[in-house]
Amino acid sequence: MFMNDNSGLSSIVDIIERLAFRIERQSDQILLEQLGIGFSQYKIIHVLEANPQFKQKQIAKILGQTEASISRQIRLMRLSGLIVSVINPEHKREHITNLTIKGIKLRDAANNILAKLHTNIIGEMNDKKQRRIEETLMSLYVKI
Repeated sequence: MFMNDNSGLSSIVDIIERLAFRIERQSDQILLEQLGIGFSQYKIIHVLEANPQFKQKQIAKILGQTEASISRQIRLMRLSGLIVSVINPEHKREHITNLTIKGIKLRDAANNILAKLHTNIIGEMNDKKQRRIEETLMSLYVKI
């Protein structure tokens, strides 16, 4: 196990970072193999669903990515026919971005694929243990 000179707290943070990295890498790999999209595009789809009027700068901030990276992913998604953008009739300088039918089908397929992957990762834990881990992680999350 990866250890450093700091206290157990630092070790916990290290484990969380490595776990998040591995889950994201596995998610990216399986989505690329089965659907031809990356995990970054999948996350953008979810942000756009929540608010199709978000600007690229807002999406970048939410996802912790650069604006250039988001711009490139959105351009690829538009070219692939997953999303479409139209000018907001109420605010001419804003764009509203929505999923196409193809994008909706891809999102649903991605949700199913990732649900299976995540079940494989934590599925062997009993419900009580899963709830305990979820509560612990949420208590850490709300402090950030």
